[in-house]
Amino acid sequence: MKKSKCYIYTRVSTMMQVDGYSLDAQKDKLRKYADYQDMEVVAEYSDEGRSGKNIQGRPDFSRMMSDIEDGKDGISYVLVFKLSRFGRNAADVLNSLQIMQDFGVNLICVEDGIDSSKDAGKLMISVLSAVAEIERENIRTQTMAGREQKAREGKWNGGFAPYGYKLENGNLIIADDEVEIIRLIYDRYIHTKDGLNGVAAFLNNHGYTKKLRQNNTISGFSAKFVKDVIDNPVYMGKIAYGRRRTEKKIGTRNEMHVVAKSEFPIFEGEHEAIISEEDWNLAQEKRKLNAYRRQKVHNIDHAHILSGILRCPCCGKSLYGNISKAHSKDNKTRYYYYCKNTMNATGHRCSFRSSIEQTEMNQMVASIISAMVRRPDFKEAIMEKIGTAVDTKDLENQLEVLKDKLRKTLGTKSKLEHQMDSLDVIDPHYDRKMSDLQRRYDQQYDILADIEDQMDELKEQIRYIQRENITGNNIYQLLLTFDELYDEFNEAEKKDFMRSFVEHIDIYPQKPENGCWIRKIVFNFPIPMNGEDVVELPLESERTAETVLLLSRV
Repeated sequence: MKKSKCYIYTRVSTMMQVDGYSLDAQKDKLRKYADYQDMEVVAEYSDEGRSGKNIQGRPDFSRMMSDIEDGKDGISYVLVFKLSRFGRNAADVLNSLQIMQDFGVNLICVEDGIDSSKDAGKLMISVLSAVAEIERENIRTQTMAGREQKAREGKWNGGFAPYGYKLENGNLIIADDEVEIIRLIYDRYIHTKDGLNGVAAFLNNHGYTKKLRQNNTISGFSAKFVKDVIDNPVYMGKIAYGRRRTEKKIGTRNEMHVVAKSEFPIFEGEHEAIISEEDWNLAQEKRKLNAYRRQKVHNIDHAHILSGILRCPCCGKSLYGNISKAHSKDNKTRYYYYCKNTMNATGHRCSFRSSIEQTEMNQMVASIISAMVRRPDFKEAIMEKIGTAVDTKDLENQLEVLKDKLRKTLGTKSKLEHQMDSLDVIDPHYDRKMSDLQRRYDQQYDILADIEDQMDELKEQIRYIQRENITGNNIYQLLLTFDELYDEFNEAEKKDFMRSFVEHIDIYPQKPENGCWIRKIVFNFPIPMNGEDVVELPLESERTAETVLLLSRV
């Protein structure tokens, strides 16, 4: 009698070979079963350290399914040790089984005593697959409900303590060596005109540093850190639940990610408040007001880069940005600089009525600066002036440490997934084991979110040094790489740079024949030119003006 042909498929979720579930143990059991049933094993497929949560990421399983569809060996059965080894996602299990049966191949789960060629066997596969998946989701839901109840009771829900607090026996206690910074942030934000960036700059420029601790390796302050402090109700003695939720990615079956929520419940906390509820609400009102002010009717990315820097050649007042509505011919909005001073100091009207096209003027000023930094003696003079260049090596090293932490946390999360997948539904301690693993698994998302926040803050700190902290020596450092960085700036960043670098720009009352409006640039800092430090760059010379115009056309 001709033997039935079969494939053997084995899988373990972790690299640890658990007794009774190891690859060798599974293969030995399946070979003996095939021999007992007078089957011929024509191929063996095995995925080691692979999750059964979905088919993706199991190369040998995919190869086996491909061989079945190709009719490579003319098999009749696939043997697995248990249904959980074949897969844990109900949809994947049933879909794969349907494909196998379309090609005349059935599944036998040896340990479970299930044979899909029989009606009872196929039904059992459907039930067990669905039960395993539903049970896992139920345990997750129960775990999250427990965390919400803890928040309702005003208790800290785990994870690192927010800056300004420390953890003692799971409770939030005010950290005396950190609380001053929190109070100062709220005080500056509420009682001055400083925004998020302004508060961060104040702290950095006045010698304040953050205490370095387990979840914080950045001593400087960023706007993001200030924003997180301002937005967190924990500082007024409340506990928020669900500010960030772990959700399934749309369009995927099992991939999860952390999503920030705009609305979430807030409960009265057991911990002591650092700031009053009144101050917290005042800070939120300013946040909303600033957000409203940032809204623009026209292009939200546009900034009047030289507004307030250009000087009117007639009255001496600053020129400001103006917008010309889109023309019906080309539907294009145009931007200009103009003098809005209708009366000068003597009571006479300002006679300057020209509107200077912004793109032309912006390019002209950028070309002058570019011409300066390209001078052969400029870099050497700048390097001598700043002594040692500002670098971000220490911060970049910290970023690498965080990247390593991120990799390790992802590894821990992956191992927990494997351990959950390897649990047996009929294990008498299944619920307790799964609940414990689920709790640890959810904690990894909290840790991941915290690490990612630190990385974002650190990257912003590096950008702050390279781009935004444009004062003192840093302005010279930026000038060394002006050609590389300036074009990458958005218009708001270009405006910040110009305000930090240029005190004002004098222009001619009429556009000269050579096309260069600019008569003189006055800098905020001494700039090395021709072997000496200057704060003014006159452009009356025809040669200088012609050089600028040539560069502006490159």
